[in-house]
Amino acid sequence: MSEEHKRHAGKWKKWLREILFFTVLLTVVSVGVDLWRSQSVPDDAPFTLKALDIQGEPVDIAALSKEQPVIVYFWATWCGVCRFVTPSVNWLSQYYPTIGISLSSGSDQKLQQYFASKGLDFQNVNDEKNVLGREWGVAFTPTVFIVRDGKVTFITSGITTPPGLLARLWLS
Repeated sequence: MSEEHKRHAGKWKKWLREILFFTVLLTVVSVGVDLWRSQSVPDDAPFTLKALDIQGEPVDIAALSKEQPVIVYFWATWCGVCRFVTPSVNWLSQYYPTIGISLSSGSDQKLQQYFASKGLDFQNVNDEKNVLGREWGVAFTPTVFIVRDGKVTFITSGITTPPGLLARLWLS
């Protein structure tokens, strides 16, 4: 192997080590932030939400979560970060039951218009006065709960990616 190839291979190894280090660091920080932010969430209580969505259809998260994990997505129309996370949640709603809970985002009619304009397909419960958000200790939007058999198995808040959400769903 020529000196040039050895130098080039050494640069690639160094670059890959740095990527691996920063990936592990980012993962540790992200998990730490999720744990800190989820301190106020009641993790021992069953997630037994029964409500009507913005279309007037019944929602029963405990029943839905018996078959497979359910994504419960606390979000708001006014939330800047939600604009990045909502498309991922909407995409995953094709494969996993997904219930959005919109916090302080206006009337059912306003939310129906929002869903139509953005092409969103998941069921959504309107928490117009943030009662459910407070009940579940949601202090940041967006916050995603993964619920399995009526129990919260994972919580994450802030920016999350489709691979991050999929990993949490698979581990549930």
